[in-house]
Amino acid sequence: MATYESVIKITGAVGDLVFYNLNGKNVVRKKSGFNKTAFKKSPSYEKVRQNSSEFGHCSKIGKIIRKSLEGYIKKAGDPLLYQKFAKVMTAIKDLDIISERGKRTVENGLKTEEGRKLLRAFQLGTIKTVSDCIRSQNQILYKNKGCTPDEGVIFTLKLDSESYSIETHEEIISWNQQQEKSFKKYFSEDDFLLYFVALKNEKDEITHMGFV
Repeated sequence: MATYESVIKITGAVGDLVFYNLNGKNVVRKKSGFNKTAFKKSPSYEKVRQNSSEFGHCSKIGKIIRKSLEGYIKKAGDPLLYQKFAKVMTAIKDLDIISERGKRTVENGLKTEEGRKLLRAFQLGTIKTVSDCIRSQNQILYKNKGCTPDEGVIFTLKLDSESYSIETHEEIISWNQQQEKSFKKYFSEDDFLLYFVALKNEKDEITHMGFV
């Protein structure tokens, strides 16, 4: 890519060159040698096709999860959150060791303990991760030492990575000075479920949120 100065402003293709304006500068570059047919069929593009397929999958999964939690994610106030979330989805997908390359999924990555750890550690904006305050085991939320919020919301997300859809259930939780709180079991044992928790203080402000 190069810039050029000319009295005549050119946009579009001339021979093997493409002229356009980028951030107020006149730019010229050579046409790409990319061939759509070769991309779909040529063995030399196999790895590129695999990466493209998995990237698309991670983007879609990240989008439907974010959309299902949109009201809370907006409170994170992070304009780059979608990029960061897509990145962690990719890292989780890489933990899928049962699928062949090009068909690895976020769901299979989340079935590993390391994948769950990555999701639990993901911070939404400047709001503290909920794992700093509570932990979950067998449909029970346990407060960590020093955790003060007594109210919150827990979302159960049923993820279908084949149809790229999510069903959710929202439940209000209150510890009432207790150290543990059970929450309801939704959906069936065969469904793939994620749990998202938002904790609030007495002013109804979110203090912690994230996956458990």
